[in-house]
Amino acid sequence: MSGVVRAAWRLGVAAARGPAGRPLSQAPAGRAAGGGAEGSGGSGSREAVERLVRAHPVVVFMKGSPAQPLCGFSNAVVQILRLHGVEDYRAHDVLQDPDLRQGIKNYSNWPTIPQVYLNGEFVGGCDILLQMHQNGDLVEELKKLGIRSALLDAEKDKDKK
Repeated sequence: MSGVVRAAWRLGVAAARGPAGRPLSQAPAGRAAGGGAEGSGGSGSREAVERLVRAHPVVVFMKGSPAQPLCGFSNAVVQILRLHGVEDYRAHDVLQDPDLRQGIKNYSNWPTIPQVYLNGEFVGGCDILLQMHQNGDLVEELKKLGIRSALLDAEKDKDKK
């Protein structure tokens, strides 16, 4: 088992719920009118993917949902976002829409799922998000979006003790 997979697995498999016990937000992938062929305006077209990527400051394309991730890497992304207190994001289940699954890979030129977008910009997959979490870059990127990482508050509380 690789170090990244081990680290992702250590993040746990708890259900993805925010501090108030509410499920993290999820937007279904859905199918756009007009079919799904690349370039036809369907759910996998560049235009449709672009709309999804830009629809919210934090967007995740994953297998399953935040409440029920269907792969360890998708679960790790959900857990990292949860650790930072990011509850308000859009998640799209690529298993529900094969056209979207291929379309997002084409759009980012990245072969794997999950994929994370911040402010419409492709960040990477689980390994990149985990690295950003570990080196503190994720806190800074969230700050640029106006999102204060919950880890900052946890550190402040720890310093008071």
